[in-house]
Amino acid sequence: MITVEEVKTGKQQKEFLSFPLDLYKGNPYYIPPMYMDEKKIFRKDYVYNGSCDSVFFNAYKDGKIAGRIQGIIQRDANAKNGEKRARFTRIEAIDDADVFKALFEKAEGWARDKGMDTIQGPIGYSDLEKEGLLIEGFDVPGTFVTTYNLPYYQKHIEALGYKKEVDYTGSFLYGPESEETLEEMEKLVQFIFKRYKLHFGESRNGADFMRKYAGGIFDLMDKSYEGLYGTVPFTEGMRQLMLDNFGLVIDPKYSAIILDENDKPVCFGLAIPSLNRAFQGTRGHITPGVAVRFLKCKLHPDCLNLCIIGADPEYLNRGVSAALSLAIMKMLKEDPNLKYADTCINLEDNYAIQNQWKRFKRDTPKRYRAYVKSL
Repeated sequence: MITVEEVKTGKQQKEFLSFPLDLYKGNPYYIPPMYMDEKKIFRKDYVYNGSCDSVFFNAYKDGKIAGRIQGIIQRDANAKNGEKRARFTRIEAIDDADVFKALFEKAEGWARDKGMDTIQGPIGYSDLEKEGLLIEGFDVPGTFVTTYNLPYYQKHIEALGYKKEVDYTGSFLYGPESEETLEEMEKLVQFIFKRYKLHFGESRNGADFMRKYAGGIFDLMDKSYEGLYGTVPFTEGMRQLMLDNFGLVIDPKYSAIILDENDKPVCFGLAIPSLNRAFQGTRGHITPGVAVRFLKCKLHPDCLNLCIIGADPEYLNRGVSAALSLAIMKMLKEDPNLKYADTCINLEDNYAIQNQWKRFKRDTPKRYRAYVKSL
């Protein structure tokens, strides 16, 4: 027998958080989230509660937890787009069509009761959260900032009437196509910088980088992400959340920011060392062993995760993103420990970012999908 219960008690919250950790136990490609960060979604003062309604459900089969789902109504996104949409996220379940059906029926019923006419996902409170269902690349390393799921998810979700709305890709960048490419890029960037009076920003360390440039980066993100799928306007709470999440791992050596003649940011790219080795095979708790591995990942990364990239649309048309590509090429070339840079997740129809990777040797082994369904 399958039952679905709304998560209300501390015991149910623990089951909700622990279920994927048990489901993927022993899976070498699953990277768990930091448990203490995930736990915050149940706090009354959680940063998104001012702009979102949300609900959590656990599914039980014969008395044992068998799945979970979260429903979200992102009021800011609906107001921005003139829509009545709900979102689903944090979907995890055993390979059982009836469990998937029971979970989605609950989430869809909740959304209808709230006056919504459409549901989309997987997508969280904002595009700063994990989004998309993995549909290709089940046997390649995941990342700390992207989703991982097993192949049967796609089958069960599509059987419930969900259709593709957008796809995302994830690529591995290994460096420039050739030495000639690198030389051409250097000449191009020198020309662009001279013509538009641009220069790279400098900083002593991660804290100094964020202190100098965080405000300009947030402004650029609002401007450059405005028309992209799933984005919402930045709030002060979201800005602080991003500072908290990235402040410890940002290193100027693996980030780049381009400034105009008045030191105003016009383009940026933030990369973080891959934390796979720190959290792989764990339950997301910060134990002494995890802390040691975390420090090793930060100081001696073997891969970079390209988390956030943005550019002022005016300068994007002037080719300024070529400077970011050049910076990434040099990072990969100058650090012998770096095997590749993982682009994490890029919208397939975001041609500006897709074109940016064309000058690299690359593979694109991962694909993610966001679904939509009328209620």
